[in-house]
Amino acid sequence: MSFVKITLFVTLFAYFNILGAAEVKTELSKKKIAYIVSDIRIPFWQIMSRGIKKSADELGYDVTVYSSNNIKKTEIKNTLEAIKNQVDAIILSPINSSSAVTVLKFANSANIPVIISDIGTQRGEYLSYISSDNENGAYEIGQVLAQKMKELGWDKNGSVGIVAIPQKRENGKARTTGFMRAMSESGIKVEGLKQQVDFSYKETYDFSKKLIEQSKELRAIWLQGSDRYKGAQDAIKQSGKEGEILLIVFDAEPEFLELIPRGVITAAAMQQPYVFGEKTVMLLDDFFNKKDVQKHIQLSILPISTDNIEKNIPLIKRNVLGILE
Repeated sequence: MSFVKITLFVTLFAYFNILGAAEVKTELSKKKIAYIVSDIRIPFWQIMSRGIKKSADELGYDVTVYSSNNIKKTEIKNTLEAIKNQVDAIILSPINSSSAVTVLKFANSANIPVIISDIGTQRGEYLSYISSDNENGAYEIGQVLAQKMKELGWDKNGSVGIVAIPQKRENGKARTTGFMRAMSESGIKVEGLKQQVDFSYKETYDFSKKLIEQSKELRAIWLQGSDRYKGAQDAIKQSGKEGEILLIVFDAEPEFLELIPRGVITAAAMQQPYVFGEKTVMLLDDFFNKKDVQKHIQLSILPISTDNIEKNIPLIKRNVLGILE
């Protein structure tokens, strides 16, 4: 082999080694984000997670999802694991607003910035908090229900029961406050409130059945979530109350695109979890690039009923359900 060929070979070898090292360095320098979520099995959090991952891919961040499965000990374990893995930031959707305090305490001790994506916290330091306008969204869906009950002549004597998310959550309190205001203004009685613990089908069914049994005047059930709507639906059906008790929910499932037009579900206050996910990573990107980050951001909630669902389907598919076409 000639000297020229040897020199060219060595040069090319060195060049490709440098390129490889650069690629490794780029990969190693990617910032890491932990998404600590209360329970990834719930569709709402799955959709938010997809928004986080999509935005992170576009902006060049690595994301690891830690599901706490609605167990506080697991939430703490996940937090410590994320800190051990030297993440650069945490996105937190806590089990409730009190458990968030503990996560923030550990993250602050490790100097890791945290963005809270929904639920909220009782106290503690965080970079930003993104929430839905829960109180106004619940108020608007309450108005939709009140109008429907008025049309049916049920507003004077009919009552409403609530299957609520935990009222330790800031968003739960806000939803109840907004809805109660709408009922009060409409003169409609709220018969009872049952707080969910395990968010199961059985729990939703049992709570709905109890609400139906305790009041002969019950004309509507409001679920402060959406993923276990079948529990309430079956309780109404098996009580022989189909057509006599309306069902409204907070959030949405893909099948609602068919169930709302058919009147099976009267209305839904739809949050925009996919946008939540996108926005959290964008805020972290601003932070990493030393830009100002807004402390509290509220996203609007879509009050969807038979009257307006058709025109809002494109928005619902992307922002609410995370369906990208």
